[in-house]
Amino acid sequence: MTVLCLQEPTSETDLASAAEAAADIDFRDLVRRHHKSLYAFILRRIGNASDAEELAQQTFVAAATSIASFRGESALSTWLYGVAMNLVRNHLSREPARRYRFEDASALDDLDCPAATPQAQLESKQLVATIENELKALPSDMREVLTLVGLNELSYEEAAVLLSVPVGTVRSRVSRARDLLRRRLMTKNVAIHQ
Repeated sequence: MTVLCLQEPTSETDLASAAEAAADIDFRDLVRRHHKSLYAFILRRIGNASDAEELAQQTFVAAATSIASFRGESALSTWLYGVAMNLVRNHLSREPARRYRFEDASALDDLDCPAATPQAQLESKQLVATIENELKALPSDMREVLTLVGLNELSYEEAAVLLSVPVGTVRSRVSRARDLLRRRLMTKNVAIHQ
């Protein structure tokens, strides 16, 4: 795949150059390489498989039609995830009921491990509930960056691009979020293994 370094087109010549550079991108290859992880990224945020698939497709369509806005300040994949994140935010803002799907502990009943004792299952459920509650209690900026870096395995740089903040801010928020979460869990006597 061609590495691009596009700037915002300011003249007809720049616009033509941007169009030529966009033509160099093999979108089939882009879709093939990123569809699965992009779909998982979106699904984790909205929780609905069919909506996630639709948004993943919309992401690639939006990328194809707006490639001229890619300035080359990050990896093309990071820009693609930024497009997806904007579509997810729009999707969630249209219907607030879509943001959260609350399940009670019985949703985990079908996920029993045959080797686990009832006591071990109860302890696991309680641990998961405690961690979820403590994550929800974190300030939203800390929770968002910890989710991107810790759960979605984005690099600090990718998270910084998605959140439109400096990399140092991402590092600081992750560090503070982990420290705060660790302290809160320790007060509840939850063992933390790193």
